[in-house]
Parts: sequence; C-alpha cells; structure tokens
Amino acid sequence: MLTSILGCLGGAATVFDISSASFSSPIPGLSAWNQHIHDLGDKIFSQAFVAAPAPYFGGLGPIFNNTSCTNCHHNDGIGIPTVGTSSSSLLLRISISGNDPFGGPNPAPGFGGQLQNVALFGVQPEAQVNISYTENYFTYPDGSIASLRTPAYALTSPYIPLPAGYMISPRMAPAVIGMGLLENVPEATILAFQSANAAAGGAVKGHANYVYNPYTHQTELGRFGLKANTSNLQVQVATAFQQDMGITSYVQPLKSVHGQSQWSIIPDTTGTDIPDSILNAVTFYVRTLAVPARRNVTDAQVIQGEKLFTQLNCTSCHQPTMYTGVNETLPVLSHQRIHPYTDLLVHDLGTALADNRPDYQANGNEWRTTPLWGIGLLEKTNGTPYYLHDGRARTLEEAILWHDGEAHNAKIAFTQRSKTDRDAIVAFLQSL
Repeated sequence: MLTSILGCLGGAATVFDISSASFSSPIPGLSAWNQHIHDLGDKIFSQAFVAAPAPYFGGLGPIFNNTSCTNCHHNDGIGIPTVGTSSSSLLLRISISGNDPFGGPNPAPGFGGQLQNVALFGVQPEAQVNISYTENYFTYPDGSIASLRTPAYALTSPYIPLPAGYMISPRMAPAVIGMGLLENVPEATILAFQSANAAAGGAVKGHANYVYNPYTHQTELGRFGLKANTSNLQVQVATAFQQDMGITSYVQPLKSVHGQSQWSIIPDTTGTDIPDSILNAVTFYVRTLAVPARRNVTDAQVIQGEKLFTQLNCTSCHQPTMYTGVNETLPVLSHQRIHPYTDLLVHDLGTALADNRPDYQANGNEWRTTPLWGIGLLEKTNGTPYYLHDGRARTLEEAILWHDGEAHNAKIAFTQRSKTDRDAIVAFLQSL
C-alpha cells in the first residue's frame, strides 16, 4: 500500500518528527504571514486566562473546567481522564430528555449543556465530579487474559439540586492534529461512506450527524467532537473557549453561566472577552497543525498487522484514505491524499461504551470514528496514553476489546486470532 511505502499520513501536511513535540509542528510551506498567525495562535493556545478585569487574557469564568487550551490538550495531544486539577482533561456534558430548539441536546436547567467543576473566588462550581473504576477481566480463547476498567461517574455538591432524569456524557480532550485537513474533506466524500454502508447492508451502519452552527444559524454536517457534534473549527474553538473556560467571543457571545442563578455575579461589561483576532488566531493554529509521518513502515510485523487490520474489516469505519477539497487560502490543504483512518461518521459501538445521551442525530450508543493518525505517538506526546472517549482504555488492546455494536464482528475476529497476530495489529496501530 502507498501508505506503507510513503508514510505521509497528512499528504503535504506531514512532518517527520517523533519527539514529544511531534503534534506541535505547523504544516510545511506556510507563508511568512501565515506562519506568524500560527505562532500567535500557538502562544494563545498555551496561555492561561485569568478573571476580568485584566489588561491581557481576561474573562475567565466565572465557572469553568480549565484555564488554558493546552492544560487539556497536552502537547496538542490527548489529555488525562481526571477532573479537578490544572492538568485534568475530562469534562462532563449534561442534558435532560428532549431537544433544544435546534435539535441538539436539551440543556439541564441551571446547569446548561456542560458541567463546570471549577469557579472563581466567591462563585460555586456547578458540581464536583468523582470517578471510580472497576477492573474486569477478559479471557481470550487461547487463555490469555486482558484487564479492562469500567468507569463510574458521580456528581456531588451541586450548587442547586440536579434536575430529575439528567444525562451525563464524559469527554476526554482529543489530539488536535490534522484538523484542518479533516475540515477540508468534501461533504460528498463523507456521505459516500454513509451510502456505502447502507448499500452493503451489513453490521456497519455509520451515518453522518447534522448539527446546528450557532454562527451561521444553519444546519451543517458535523465532523468534529466525539459525537461529530460540531461542523467546523471556528465553532469548535469558540465553544471550547466558552464552555471550558467561560470566555466569550463573536461566535459564542454568551457566558456559559448565562441565565443561571449565578449569572448576576458577572460584572456588568460590554463586548466579548476576547477580540476577534484572538479567536481567529487560535482557530488558524489548530487548522494548520501538521500530522506526524508513520514509522516502521517496512517492519514485517507492522506490514502483517496492516493486512490483518484490513482483513478484520476495521477499515470499514477507520477508512485509510480520502482526499481533501480546495482551500484557496491554504493551498497545502488542497487536493491532498490523506490517511486519517476515520470516516467522520458516527457508529453504534455497543452498550458498554454508551453514554446513553443523544447529541443531535447521534444516539446514546454512537460515537464518531476516532482518527488513528498519530495514535502511536501518544506515549511520546503525553507520557501515559489513554484511549476512547473517556480515557478508560490504557492500551490499544483494551481499546479494541471495548468495541462492540457495529464493531462486534471485528472485535470477535481480533480475539480469535493468535497472540502473534494480535500483537501485529497493535504494532501496526503504533506505527500510525
């Protein structure tokens, strides 16, 4: 396969870096001005915000989850599945039954759509989140044993009583590499994957999620977020500022606490917390992060693992290859043959991974196919790697074993292979 020979997962937007900073390189070939904007966005991405009034980087809170982008997306990679510290990267979405006026999750009264567990002095966090794990054991047909951990989430000390029947969904910060490329994949390509699933009539029934864009006021194809619940990077970044840090912008001009009983605590100010240029620079930074190249592409075990990955039909969801469309302002993102190993569709992964919380057209069992590019470098970029939407999996083997639903047949086929074959599949994933 061409991917095995070249290893350029991001096409011309690939960099050859295997260091702990491998997720932090700009796409090659930026103009001097674009590089300047990328660098500015990089600095803001790492900047800790503070409470207003402040001469610079003010507007934090009054309730939030963290104080900077990089505190959650460590080295532009994934985070750690904890809450309550500056390095914590896990948050909980919350809603009640029904839909909001735009077909999205119905915000929980008094809590909105996301729990903020940190607050400024004099303000109460919405609630505290406690995580516990139960170890379970899976025995392969050959007698090998793997340990899996099941998370449980409990909300304590809510500032007001929680509404009856509330639903929560844990979300761990994902890596942010290659997002400009994925933003530039034509909608027709993604819908073609959906059509192929329908035509095949098999177990894999992935479909697109259509979501509301609060800036354009249009319903658009979702492609970002763990349930493909955001349509583009501008909204993704603006919503992270608003929900994770309580910082408003021209895209999301209302505080996350807007309309809640603690809303009156906010100083009476006009305008948004950050100027347009700040939001645009961070969006540009994320849009122009490169993808690290594959490694060990000529290794016999990796080559065998790639063949098995295809034979087990893992590629029905983790699509190896697609092409980007045209981006007139960033030619390096245009007409690229990329290998993200995702179809950007949402799939039913079974009850064990379910959050039981719908998000637009994604039901409580469905998650967007995670791009696999860079997954083998998470140990380098993040120290201890975690996988899946809530970080429950500590190894790639665990992540595979958690798959079910549409992935049931592929998971069973994996378990029935010899340990040599299973290790080859993991070696292939580690090469990405």
